[in-house]
Amino acid sequence: MERKTKIHAEDGKPDLLITREFDLPLDLLFKAHAEPELVEQWMGTKVLKLETKKHGGWQFETSDPKGNVVFRANGVIHEFVPNRKIIRTFEMENTPFDVQLEFLEFEQLTDDTSKLTMQIVYKSVALRDEMLKLPFAYGLNMAHNRLQDFVQKLK
Repeated sequence: MERKTKIHAEDGKPDLLITREFDLPLDLLFKAHAEPELVEQWMGTKVLKLETKKHGGWQFETSDPKGNVVFRANGVIHEFVPNRKIIRTFEMENTPFDVQLEFLEFEQLTDDTSKLTMQIVYKSVALRDEMLKLPFAYGLNMAHNRLQDFVQKLK
């Protein structure tokens, strides 16, 4: 399967540049990142908190079928501009990864298409490279495919 989500990791730099074009209007793509009910649907995780405002917090949690928490992440939203950008921190709990900084930019391409550009900044190149050893690219592409499919039904 073609990976529509593109991830670029420049040698020697502690960040990733991620881009994806969606067959979705800009407002729906943004809502999929800002409305807890939509985030839960395409990410397949429980939204414990999502305060979509400057200095707002967020927390997501995923459990296995027995109810055991297998993933929990949280952060602070530093900037929130509807249909334009979200700047936030991202921290996975109980992992060796430090907090990362994420810049999400939303761009209208046509009336029915839009683009998401994410820059993720890690504390070091080594931490970024450790993330890339995980099935990160596969998982992100899969999540973006779910986002496309789920939100497409809302049009």
